[in-house]
Amino acid sequence: MKIVYMGTPDFAVGALKALCEAGQEIVCVVTQPDKPKGRSGKLVFSPVKEYAISQNIPVFQPEKIRTKDSVDYLKNIEADLYVVAAFGQILSQEVLDIPKFGCVNIHASLLPKYRGAAPIQQALLDGNKTTGVTLMQMNAGMDTGDILMQESLDITDEDTAGTLFDKLMELGADMIVRAIPLIEEGKLSPVPQDNDKATKVGKFSKEMGLIDWTRDAAYIDRLIRTMDPWPSAYTHFNDKTLKIWKAKPIDANLSDKAGEILDISKNTFKVATGQGCLEVFEVQLEGKKRMSAGDFMRGNHLEAGQKFV
Repeated sequence: MKIVYMGTPDFAVGALKALCEAGQEIVCVVTQPDKPKGRSGKLVFSPVKEYAISQNIPVFQPEKIRTKDSVDYLKNIEADLYVVAAFGQILSQEVLDIPKFGCVNIHASLLPKYRGAAPIQQALLDGNKTTGVTLMQMNAGMDTGDILMQESLDITDEDTAGTLFDKLMELGADMIVRAIPLIEEGKLSPVPQDNDKATKVGKFSKEMGLIDWTRDAAYIDRLIRTMDPWPSAYTHFNDKTLKIWKAKPIDANLSDKAGEILDISKNTFKVATGQGCLEVFEVQLEGKKRMSAGDFMRGNHLEAGQKFV
């Protein structure tokens, strides 16, 4: 089967690599345009483009895939199926109708739950015990197409957004490799989504990482793990930003002053929250590298009664 693959970030590389290794013919990769990075403004390839180039796969980078020029370009590529994973642009019905077997999306949630841009982070932040991947026959809506295949996995208390990205990337890659022969043979039956159970989630921003110490400790722990590796959860200490990378919620109310630093030991310290407290293990002060809480305390004056804001 001849496949056009559409994707942009790291999450999309796993499935592309798996398809190549399975012997599928990727006739073109479609990804977002190169973006300037840092002060130099040097253009940087997307992770998907980097992998495509390493495999000598032609790359198409439209500013807008819905324009006539982009549609005409795609129509000139002989392809049976489009596979889409975190591409970053919405496909028009005209594009969806081009390939013989339509367009299949690899979505990192158990649809219809968590339609939209950040399903992995939202599932973790909401305290879900399971998440998963859905292969969906795309239509013109936002993650509203019929379900072709769906599989779940557990979320552990140690998972971060980063570890979940990796697990779901591997699951999605395995699923699409298994699904393509079934799609070609007509053995996958599309199942409409239950729109009454649908939820939506938008993009996460840096501002969402600010810790509200009046929230309960379990929620703050999930926020820290949700914001790892980006954009990180943070608070303020002595007028500087302090990122908190690793912590553990404790079901004990040691103070009624949310954000108060208390119970300082050699290698960790605790912070009061709206309910329970948070034991902190790893931090990063503005302008410094990531370090253990013990190393942070040895280089900074920290005492009980001070407050994070």
